[in-house]
Amino acid sequence: MEFSEVIAKRRSVRHFNTKLAVSDEDVRALLEAAVSAPSAGNIQPWRFVVVRSAEARRRLQEALHQPWAAAAPVVIVVCVDPRPCAARYGARGEHLYSIQDTAAAVENLLLAAVDRGLASCWIGAFDDKAVAAAIGVTPPITPIAVLPIGYPAESARRPERRPLEEVATWI
Repeated sequence: MEFSEVIAKRRSVRHFNTKLAVSDEDVRALLEAAVSAPSAGNIQPWRFVVVRSAEARRRLQEALHQPWAAAAPVVIVVCVDPRPCAARYGARGEHLYSIQDTAAAVENLLLAAVDRGLASCWIGAFDDKAVAAAIGVTPPITPIAVLPIGYPAESARRPERRPLEEVATWI
């Protein structure tokens, strides 16, 4: 698939075909795409928890309060470890660069999913302490995104986008 087509086809999908499994090969490919993202000082502060088992997905569902998300065959919880960024760049590294880096990894993963015929939804609205407890991570490692991954069971329409004239300034 051409890159521009991948970008155009990316959607937030909330209904997955639960009869189709996501292979370990696909999950590895998504994670490889994620870790190919740029990061400040090449620190790579991201951490990934791959949630596959029914029991782990149940715990995650209770923490998320979004049952549809844990219905996906795989859920990848993207976390950040801000310590190495803080050590090199101080407060800006801890509070900005580590989050920017991890967000870039999330976007790479989402686009790789589309390229492989998979779908996802970037979930950021959750109680990070509850999700951390559900997946077994402890501070300072913090979940910042929950990505249910599977084959889409719906065809999502392209959401409205603001015109470039509204969001871009040329100087």
